Amino acid sequence: MACFKRELYQHWLFFAVFLPISGVLCFSELFFVKEPRDVTVLRKDTVVLDCRAQGEAPVHVRWLKNGSPLVESERVRLLANGSLFISEVENRRGEQWDEGWYQCLAQNTYGTILSQKARLIIASISTFTQQPFPIVVTEGSVARFSCKIGATPPPIITWEFNRVALPLATDRITVLPNGVLQIQGVERTDAGRYRCVAANIANRRRSSEASLTVTPAPFPRIPQRPRIIAGPQNATVVTHGSVLLECVAVGNPRPLISWSRADHRSIDVYNTKVLGNGNLLITDVRREHAGVYVCRATTPGTRNYTVAVANITVLAPPSLVEWPESLTRPRAGTGRFVCEADGSPPPRITWLKNGEPVHSNGRIKMYNSKLVINQIIPEDDAVYQCQVENALGSVLSTARLIVVMSEDRPSAPRNVHADTVSSSAILLAWDRPLYNADRVIAYSVHYMKAEGLNNEEYQVVIGNDTTRYIIDDLEPAQNYTFYIVAYMPMGASRMSDYIIQHTLEDVPFRAPELSLTSRSPTDIEVSWQPLPPKLSRGLISAYRLWYRSSSDGATTQVELPGDKVQHLLEGLQPDTVYLLRIAASTAVGWGEASAWTTHRTPRASSGEVPLAPQLHLEPLNCTTVVVRWRLSARNSLANLQGYRLFYHEEGQPESAPIQLPAHVTHHSVGGLDPRKKYHVKLLAFNFIGEGYQADRTISTPGCVSVRDRLVPPPPPPHHVYARANGSGAVLLNWARPAFTGAHSINYTVRCNPVGLQNASLVLYLQTGEQSLLVRDLQPNTRYEFAVRLHVEQISSPWSPVVYQSTLPDAPATPPVGVKVTLIEGDTALVSWKPPTEPNVAVTRYTILYASRKAWVAGEWQILQREGTITMALLENLQPGNVYLVKVSASNQMGDGPFSPAVELAVNTDSPASGHASGHASGHASRSHGTTHATAFSDGVYHLDQRSLTGIIGGVCIALTCIIICVLILVCRGKSRKSCTSKVIRQGPSQAPPTTVHMANETQAQSCNVVVPLMGEHFIDSKGGSDLIINSHGPIRPPADRRWRLFPRSGKRVQGLPGSSPLYQPGSSLLHYSSQPPSLHVLLGPTGGDTEASHSSEGSHETGDSGRFSHDEMETSNGSSRPTSLDANEADHAAKEQELRETTSPPTGQEEDSGGGASVV
Repeated sequence: MACFKRELYQHWLFFAVFLPISGVLCFSELFFVKEPRDVTVLRKDTVVLDCRAQGEAPVHVRWLKNGSPLVESERVRLLANGSLFISEVENRRGEQWDEGWYQCLAQNTYGTILSQKARLIIASISTFTQQPFPIVVTEGSVARFSCKIGATPPPIITWEFNRVALPLATDRITVLPNGVLQIQGVERTDAGRYRCVAANIANRRRSSEASLTVTPAPFPRIPQRPRIIAGPQNATVVTHGSVLLECVAVGNPRPLISWSRADHRSIDVYNTKVLGNGNLLITDVRREHAGVYVCRATTPGTRNYTVAVANITVLAPPSLVEWPESLTRPRAGTGRFVCEADGSPPPRITWLKNGEPVHSNGRIKMYNSKLVINQIIPEDDAVYQCQVENALGSVLSTARLIVVMSEDRPSAPRNVHADTVSSSAILLAWDRPLYNADRVIAYSVHYMKAEGLNNEEYQVVIGNDTTRYIIDDLEPAQNYTFYIVAYMPMGASRMSDYIIQHTLEDVPFRAPELSLTSRSPTDIEVSWQPLPPKLSRGLISAYRLWYRSSSDGATTQVELPGDKVQHLLEGLQPDTVYLLRIAASTAVGWGEASAWTTHRTPRASSGEVPLAPQLHLEPLNCTTVVVRWRLSARNSLANLQGYRLFYHEEGQPESAPIQLPAHVTHHSVGGLDPRKKYHVKLLAFNFIGEGYQADRTISTPGCVSVRDRLVPPPPPPHHVYARANGSGAVLLNWARPAFTGAHSINYTVRCNPVGLQNASLVLYLQTGEQSLLVRDLQPNTRYEFAVRLHVEQISSPWSPVVYQSTLPDAPATPPVGVKVTLIEGDTALVSWKPPTEPNVAVTRYTILYASRKAWVAGEWQILQREGTITMALLENLQPGNVYLVKVSASNQMGDGPFSPAVELAVNTDSPASGHASGHASGHASRSHGTTHATAFSDGVYHLDQRSLTGIIGGVCIALTCIIICVLILVCRGKSRKSCTSKVIRQGPSQAPPTTVHMANETQAQSCNVVVPLMGEHFIDSKGGSDLIINSHGPIRPPADRRWRLFPRSGKRVQGLPGSSPLYQPGSSLLHYSSQPPSLHVLLGPTGGDTEASHSSEGSHETGDSGRFSHDEMETSNGSSRPTSLDANEADHAAKEQELRETTSPPTGQEEDSGGGASVV
């Protein structure tokens, strides 16, 4: 009994749980067991495309080809199980063209479902689009051949050498999957003829032959920097596919190839392998493999390298993230289906109802990934499918909406009729329902345009106290469809019968926009687009065109029929500005005329300039207009230089033109104001001058605000990501926000350098995708990017700004101002300035130098310095050689060219250059045996300011040290010698002109003389000495405490053997022969050789002999020099002269015959 109860309980549980959800979660009334798949076949092959559906019988299957019903024939017929049979596949144009997309439709009483898309492809192989070409390579280098061919499916490419299959047993030879042949370490035996062979299931083709010529390698081999001869290319690959990045480099020694990612992420080692000598193959590609890959070729053992980059973009077919679920809803309820999908490029979602696309209206809304059905009616009971597709495939998911009907609902409103009130209002009236009319609590009036698809349905709810309503927001001259629904507490009635009513016409809302061009200097072709129904407000019956010249007030009027859209004005004056405007009319009356538009006719002599282009304007959104044009066939593109585009708001002055290159045929003008009229003018120009201009006007639409739509604007794109794709491009990616809307979306990308002050240089780019490669950027420049989206004239805010710097270009010019200076016997200083090209970053400098002998042998010595250093020392130079020096700049993108070679001559045993060694003492310059160095660049001696400053500083320091040492030696010698007393005799009647304080007048060697005023003393004006003499004799300046380390005490010179002193103490040695009384000065013996040499430098400059000791001679200031000497004094002077001639060392200088004080 217990078992029976347990079994009964299980049965009841099954019915209670499974049956209510069987129609909702497990929609099994109709589904596919087998769906068609992609297939590639040969011509004349037999093909069967499977399609098996199960569900409640009967199930009918039919097929679609490229979206249209498939017509059966003798070759193409439907099998009993629903599959499609094609006996002989054909690829001839017309009815026998079997290639295309196929789908099957299965239908039963519950609805219709659509299968996945399947593509039928006929295998083929075309001719070669790229043939291998002959090459000449050096022995030991790299040879590379390539060929390309179009084929389906992709062919297998092999190579033949001298028409024999090329053996691939050696590691030197690599054949890449893309058909490239690489031969590393070329040998002489590799010379010959090569050709590629492409084969697939359709056919086999051979390319033309290309010869490989191998030349002997030079000996010894010259070192060469690494150079990439075949770098990786940007590639787009589908997930789970394979991608190959080629990288071939040459150099001596052979460079090493390494790979890395620009974002510093690690490379997947499990799905990556290297083919040959550095080609990167990635298999089973996933989304994380996307990014910028860097190939780096490095010279072994050095830091010399060059790089090449490529971007991998990974695409993914669509896949469902969230599936729609079947629903059961009551009448007048709301049903929501959700379908979330992922893919790259982003997939497009389409909703199907019983195999047909769902059209949006007032009740049915499509919000990107959602389908919302409001006010459900019995006709909404159907099978719904979410179709997700992009360029790589499609995915379908199915769900059913079951509508539950109530038995107590009222009947539909009756006798619905409408009357037109005006061009924008219609009166609607009806009778109450026949059943349960007393339970009606409200009526719902629904109306929409009768013509067109995806028209929006509007709804108005009114109370149950009336059966009449005026709808007054309609468009003129339009057909509208109306129906009414009655509501009661337990549900809604069925829809009433549909009725259609037409609104009256009205005058045109505005005039058409003119387009003006000139075919010759004496005509203007006026054209315009027909007004859309919303603006025409009825059938246009006539146009009026007015025109006049700017200098003439008389206006000419032309009446044109309503079906015309252009008119030619002839007999005009050349090179004259004309004003034109137009107005349109309906049966009701004339609309407002347009504003005056100006146009200048061409000059009469401009016959060879380009004709006016055909101009077309299209508003992309409320702030952007796309300008497109096409040149006439009579224009010569060979001489075309470019275009000039002018635009300005109506009533505003014309702005400066935008210069566009000759190959451009469209341009986006952004940053405009909504709901404004703009005048656009375009002309082409060549070497002769500007061509004929084309003028058009356009009105920007209004940006739909929150108040207009009662919905918030969409959020901006998010996850904006930028990465550099070379020195002139940046790749942007972003994600589409989850906003409400299912219409087409486009994006505006804003791009400008960081810190840009001129707003007119901001670049606006338009795209419909979620990625954009921004090109033509400046290298090594930091840019800022922002993205906004536009949908149904609604613009989102700008996304947060992202910043990205472009990669620098490899230096294209060498360093400038290369100078070489020999600073020691075997060391030279080389300096330079960075390359002058803008926006180039230098991370490394390379200095090559070699003697002429080594240069002939190709043996260069290499130095490298960081990019912030602009000088280097060249050491261990060999005397007797001429060195060649050149410098190049490098960065992470590669190496720049070398500067012209600068010669450095290193000679032996040659005099030093004049500026390198100074005059040590006024004597002849001394040679110290240093090597004479001269650096030449273009035949001119170069010595930069920094080198000259260093040399001068070194010489000054050396001379200072020498002088200090000499002074120390002189002072020590003086301290060992005895001092001689000096007696000053003064007559009793002579008073000194100045006061002299002396500790002991009889001890001259210890006296200190104070000179109060220099103006009262006499100084030799010829600079022979600094001896100061007054009436009491020589004056010694007071000793300075700062120089006590080097006392300036007089140095007494011992008399010569066998000679008498040159003076007697107390005798008068120097006197005047005229008043004032003669001065008596006691002078000691003349100074020694050392002191005479000490003063020779200054004397040499003035021409004086300067044989006076600065320490022992003192002079007193007098009014004039003595004019004569007595006989004794003359004798003493003669002896003094003899003594000097015998004792003075030869100096090479002539004595001054008239300078200085007379010595006796």
